[in-house]
Amino acid sequence: MSPRPLRIGLSANIYHPLPGATGLHSKSLQYLEQSLAHWVMSHQATVFIIPSVGVDGSDFRDRIRLSDYSDYLDGLVLQGGADISPECYGEEPRCPDWSGDYLHDTYQMALLNAFMAAGKPVLGICRGAQLINVALGGSLYQDIETQCDHPGPHVHAAFDKFAHAVEWNKDSRLARLYPEQSGGRVVSVHHQAIRVLGKGLSIEAQSAGDGVIEAIRLEGSSYVLGLQWHPEFHQTRCPLLLDCNPILLDFLDAARDFAGGHQA
Repeated sequence: MSPRPLRIGLSANIYHPLPGATGLHSKSLQYLEQSLAHWVMSHQATVFIIPSVGVDGSDFRDRIRLSDYSDYLDGLVLQGGADISPECYGEEPRCPDWSGDYLHDTYQMALLNAFMAAGKPVLGICRGAQLINVALGGSLYQDIETQCDHPGPHVHAAFDKFAHAVEWNKDSRLARLYPEQSGGRVVSVHHQAIRVLGKGLSIEAQSAGDGVIEAIRLEGSSYVLGLQWHPEFHQTRCPLLLDCNPILLDFLDAARDFAGGHQA
């Protein structure tokens, strides 16, 4: 019998209704970015969206067992999205637009902890990398442009068509995945970034221009990787962008190794 496809959970993003909106836009929506889902599915993994709770005053959060997700699924991808609430790392927002969604963040941190406790691999994309860092006690620059010395551009009006160069740190797992490359060009869509590393994390890559942290990994046997860039936007882009399939295959191999003979 062939083994079943891997089951990978994708954390949901939340659309909050705008004042005065009507129809569908008057509702709270939970969604995933299509490019990310298709990237994960491109190597025969099945994707399951994991909704957040606590939206619109939901009162059933305490009855949700996150271990049900981490038991059933083989791995977790934390997708990009809105800013992490500065409250999560003990700060006040420097700008009202950077307030984030504290309930959404704390739920996803609990989800991350459930997968880590189960030993299941986790891949964080952009916001997801920041969430991993904050969940492990780290902090963020709320705004690269105003808080970093000599910052380079990390977000642009061109959105997913904007890219910059990153460099692997020596002896990192990314350096081993790309033995013929010292780094690559990646799609960048973020104005916040990792400031103080969380407990047990090491730096895998940094921006070639200003040293902003671009990839982090949890030390030890657990597979927890955070990428500040968007690998899902590299699939149909020019060959000058980093081929991120080795990263995805490495993550899926970790999920497959853990599942091993437990697949049914």
